[in-house]
Amino acid sequence: MVDYLVKMTNSHSKRMDIVKDEPAISHRRTTVPGSYRTGDRFAGRRVVTIGGGSGTFSVLSHLKKYPFNISAIVTMSDSGGSSRMLMDEFHRQLPLGDLRQSLVALARNGALWREVFMHRFERPDEEDGHQQQRGVRGHSLGNLILKGLQDINNGDLLLAIEDAQELLNTAGRVLPVTLAETSICADLEDGTTICGETNIDTRGNNNPNDLSPIKQLCLQPADAPGCPQAIRAIRRADTIVIGPGDLYTSLIPNLLVPDITRAVRESDAEKVYVCNLMTKHGETDGYKASDFVNEIHRYLGGRVDRVIVNDGPFPTDLLKMYAEERSEPVIVDRARLTRLVPNVTIEHLNLEDDRLARHDPERLVRAIFSVDDL
Repeated sequence: MVDYLVKMTNSHSKRMDIVKDEPAISHRRTTVPGSYRTGDRFAGRRVVTIGGGSGTFSVLSHLKKYPFNISAIVTMSDSGGSSRMLMDEFHRQLPLGDLRQSLVALARNGALWREVFMHRFERPDEEDGHQQQRGVRGHSLGNLILKGLQDINNGDLLLAIEDAQELLNTAGRVLPVTLAETSICADLEDGTTICGETNIDTRGNNNPNDLSPIKQLCLQPADAPGCPQAIRAIRRADTIVIGPGDLYTSLIPNLLVPDITRAVRESDAEKVYVCNLMTKHGETDGYKASDFVNEIHRYLGGRVDRVIVNDGPFPTDLLKMYAEERSEPVIVDRARLTRLVPNVTIEHLNLEDDRLARHDPERLVRAIFSVDDL
């Protein structure tokens, strides 16, 4: 893979599922404090996260404990689950799943509200002859609440999000990367094209065969405008955190919005990329840490200031489970990384004694801000 040393002036069954459908939440019904003790130099720091899915959920859940000014910019290319059903039923409906997860991650109103927004009704039986009359089955209650708030606000999604933030007493703002209807397509090296975030995300599931690598990810429409509030947050940020998350379905879709990549490149903020812990079959097979960075640089059209990678060990049984899905720990190729990025942080960042390979959010936040006293 070619190293993208980009100039800053460029224009642009039964087996356990490894990827969780929903992040775990605590069932203790207590109010989360708005901030913990931290150095004065971090109070009010404008932190923007760019991503989606469970990786963003984990980071935001810990960032909210500190007095940062948080803006979470999330991908709007989800094409499955409850979001898909709502989009099929309502004309011009944007996907709500990633917005909902980020809202819940930032919630301070205790576990009850978080449970309400994360509750999912029983999924429909695919063999059910009455599937067309399934009603709320398979839906996330939080998605339905967001849809209701959007209707109350005459279709204005941003006002619906503001109302949800008030209900949840969030520790920051959640912003869609774009308000346009979009989808993503992946051109593969064998000449075929896969369209739809869900199709790209799941093509390696239960498929041990070799799969053609992704050559190029595209946004349709390619000129989708960025959400103005998201662009403003990026321009005013002190720190921009890209990741963690699935490279081609949670992170890069945000960087396919031209206004967003331009704002990131032009921002004076420190730009931090959090590399994945594991490769993913069908998306990043055989990728080393530098390959992940290369792709971020390629789609960003510029360079990040720092990359954070994990060198912590994983239990043998966990590695065996991931190997069955043709997934393995991302190799840290330090020499190549240092040629791509000015600052490389290599630390033990994975959760220990966990049934999945996930970042320890506390260790990760400390690594992002390069301090031990958070």
